[in-house]
Amino acid sequence: MTRWLNDEEQRTWRAFLHASRALWDTLDRELQRDAGMPHAYYEILVRLSEAPNRMLRMSDLAEATSSSRSRLSHAVARLEEYGWVRREDCPTDRRGQLAVLTDQGFSVLADAAHGHVEGVRTHLFDQLTPEQVAQLRQISEAMLDHLDPGRALY
Repeated sequence: MTRWLNDEEQRTWRAFLHASRALWDTLDRELQRDAGMPHAYYEILVRLSEAPNRMLRMSDLAEATSSSRSRLSHAVARLEEYGWVRREDCPTDRRGQLAVLTDQGFSVLADAAHGHVEGVRTHLFDQLTPEQVAQLRQISEAMLDHLDPGRALY
């Protein structure tokens, strides 16, 4: 038996759906305009910048970015063309490869981060009260506990 959404749930669902899409579209457009990269590339660079020695196994990077291995491989190939990332063979596993953030990639990320963080602040946090920020975190964590239990956020 289908548990249909009531009117309040329907309004909440649609508001959440449209707000999420509008936020991601806006942030992606701004990154494209200001840094010449889509959000997916930015996230790869961020994950690598936060990793020890600015490198991750490709499989771990795919998991961290919620990307398929083939999609990640294509993105890393583009980032290699730009000189922002390089691949290296994994010293502990002949079949594995590491993605390594280059100095040029780190510099590009550092430049892009200022505008991106300002966009996140302007379009999300500046629109909410401190109480709403706390609620948003609690709601998001509750959803993640259900949808992706045990996933590290940082």
